[in-house]
Amino acid sequence: MLHDMHTIIGDAIKEATGTDDPLLTDGGEHADLASTIAFSLAKQKKQAPVKLAQELAGDLKKNPALAEIAIEAKGPYINFVFGRDYVSNAVRAAVQPGYGNLQKKAVRVVLEHTSANPNGPLHVGHIRNSIIGDTLARAFIKAGYSLEVQYYVNDMGRQIAIVVWGFDNLDSAQREGEKEDAHIARVYIAANQEIQKDESITQQVNLLMQLIENGDPATVRKFRREVSRCLDGFKVTMKDLNVAHDRFVWESDFIRNGNTERIINKLKRMPQARDDETLALDLSEFDFENPYVIRRSDGTSVYAARDLAYHAWKAANFDRVIDVLGADHKLIGAQLQCTMKILGEKVPEIVHFEFVSLPEGSMSTRAGKFVSADDLITEIRKRAFEEVTARRPELDEDTRKSIAQSVGLAAIRYDIVKVSPEKSTVFDWKEALDFERQSGPYIQYAHARACSILEKAGTFPVCFELETEQEILLAKKIAKFPQVIENVVFELRPHILAIYARELADTFNTFYHYEPVLKSEGEVRNRRLTLVKALQNTLKESLETLGIDAIHSM
Repeated sequence: MLHDMHTIIGDAIKEATGTDDPLLTDGGEHADLASTIAFSLAKQKKQAPVKLAQELAGDLKKNPALAEIAIEAKGPYINFVFGRDYVSNAVRAAVQPGYGNLQKKAVRVVLEHTSANPNGPLHVGHIRNSIIGDTLARAFIKAGYSLEVQYYVNDMGRQIAIVVWGFDNLDSAQREGEKEDAHIARVYIAANQEIQKDESITQQVNLLMQLIENGDPATVRKFRREVSRCLDGFKVTMKDLNVAHDRFVWESDFIRNGNTERIINKLKRMPQARDDETLALDLSEFDFENPYVIRRSDGTSVYAARDLAYHAWKAANFDRVIDVLGADHKLIGAQLQCTMKILGEKVPEIVHFEFVSLPEGSMSTRAGKFVSADDLITEIRKRAFEEVTARRPELDEDTRKSIAQSVGLAAIRYDIVKVSPEKSTVFDWKEALDFERQSGPYIQYAHARACSILEKAGTFPVCFELETEQEILLAKKIAKFPQVIENVVFELRPHILAIYARELADTFNTFYHYEPVLKSEGEVRNRRLTLVKALQNTLKESLETLGIDAIHSM
């Protein structure tokens, strides 16, 4: 709806001014859309922008395509307020299943996220990657794209070699009830402690890395076995977070299928190549001071070489390549992008995010100091159960546990995704579970309230003719949802959807405060119930795109 109006108004401004950009933006409290085109025209025509805005508004009012839109110059701005047809059509669309689904696109997208090293449990620092990536994936599907979500498995790095050494040389039996990834972490931590005491172990680790690079069958089996066990643990955690991957792509496969060697040979012929014992690229033309190492002096490839082979494969098989990476990968991400450009390959888009932490402080798997995602999930479910029990003591225990599980998931996912990726954040237990504040449970509660109203109302004839200010404000907020989805996939910023969902819940709560629904009568009751149905459906679609359960009772 909003997208269509943006196009209609934009085309009219372009036609009237001869410009390429109508400079349309959100109108805020005063309008549905506004244009700042008068500022741009003022520079060209050397006239006051206020005068130009008035003249252009007059011209636009004569355009029959804009007959249903109120147009007014406010100082140098041109404001556009949509009419009743827009509002009615918005509600009519919003009551339909799958509201917000955009037209199917013949564009293949691959989105890689999480890809944590399989040397210990996912911790709180990892799951922002998972939640940002999964929310983006859901938005891309909603926007009509053909999507594959991948996890790139680092099964050849030094950390994995240390794990394998630990299983070969230490007491590494799995303890009763010990989750697979926790078992791997315990061995990894113990192995690092042994390395600190005896530096000669490093040579044994290096030998393992050479054997895996050369495809030694016994070593390959060891690496694959321990990594697979760790991934089994990861999958349990990600299921609890409602995160899914379509494919796990193994780093070592790009050694065995020859792709890494082909990339290395191609890079050796590049003018930026510096082949002196180690093979590296001089990326000074992109303002990188240090060389980008591709192969070690012992002939083994480094992670960067295999990552380039992986990205070349993705570029050959998909139209759009997107990676979600932590802020600590900004340098290697930028080096990867520049090298892909040198190779003439499709350059990946990278979403960098700052880290989420707990008040407990920083985390390190190597040192054994971390709060696992499993512990976070367990604790938040416990706190959610206490909150639900305090609010709904009359419910049986199983029902309260089910609600608490959904509320806990909403608390984690929303609190993490609501902050723009480039900003760091601290997960606040109390705020995340606050039903009255700007949290995931707050949005769920608005959805549950709408469900309760509709259940009490029973059947009613739909009515799309809205009248009051609060009705129209809510309808116009609902109408923005498809455009929000489009903005998320265009800008790769999932917090846009999180903010929209919370604002939609706010708008509904204000409407509910001022406008009686069940106590109203006749056509007024019917149109308000229809509006509540549109709101409920839009909140449902928003929550599900955020990976949050749209529960009916809280």
